[in-house]
Amino acid sequence: MSDRKKVTLSSLFKKVADKQPISWLTCYDYPTAYLQEEAGIDMILVGDSLGMTMLGYDSTLPVTMEDMIRHSQAVRRGAPNVWLVGDMPYMSYQPSNETAIRNAGRFMAEAACDSIKLEGGGAMVERIYAITQAGIPAVGHLGLTPQSVSALGGFRVQGKGAHQAKKIVDDAKAIEEAGAFAILLEMVPDRLCQLITERANNCIIMSLGSGPVAHGQLLIYHDMFGLYPKFKPRMAKVFGNAGEVILNGLKQYHQEVTTQTFPQPDNWFTMPDNEYDELLSLLK
Repeated sequence: MSDRKKVTLSSLFKKVADKQPISWLTCYDYPTAYLQEEAGIDMILVGDSLGMTMLGYDSTLPVTMEDMIRHSQAVRRGAPNVWLVGDMPYMSYQPSNETAIRNAGRFMAEAACDSIKLEGGGAMVERIYAITQAGIPAVGHLGLTPQSVSALGGFRVQGKGAHQAKKIVDDAKAIEEAGAFAILLEMVPDRLCQLITERANNCIIMSLGSGPVAHGQLLIYHDMFGLYPKFKPRMAKVFGNAGEVILNGLKQYHQEVTTQTFPQPDNWFTMPDNEYDELLSLLK
């Protein structure tokens, strides 16, 4: 296990002050979390995207708090020093401030998360304020917000027009003033992301497909290693086609089992001849 120091809110803001970009990835399980810890990743998001990447749903909407807590616990065990963000699933925060605080608190108490993330603009200012006043660090999420993808007209860039872009700018400032320590901008134009980053005051701006001028970058782990079979988002660079490697290994395993070339003697265990002879005599 890595002997790195625990990532803290102050260390994240120090990276911003030192103009060192923050690395952020999604993660949903213990072994992947272990590898991300060893790689030195700054932040991990246990995203409700696990509904699609891990559970096979067509959207994030069916994901429950129980799903999120279980996966967050596994990730925390694998990555004890990373700044861990728990993603608030659909309808775990929208109904009321009390609901939002209760579920945000579950991430902190049951999964040892460092913060939570919730989607939405001005309408969520009250929720963010309530959560942060309860002592829970919060991350906002603007642009393409998957829980609202039907209302947004599908998975498409948000803020290309001046009026919609102005609303995103206003929402970002409102979320920041409500107490969010960071905001994720997903699939907004690069110049809009740059504008919001330059106007941010004591708030970390993270980009997902929104250009290079932000305080850091987020990618979906399964996208960057070719592990999600349904589609490959444009913003995802494939850093290694693990999906192809795994598929080829599975095909080879199937072939070797069916042709009886696996297992070989190195792959099984034996017992001493005298013990086996004694077993046979005991069975008579």
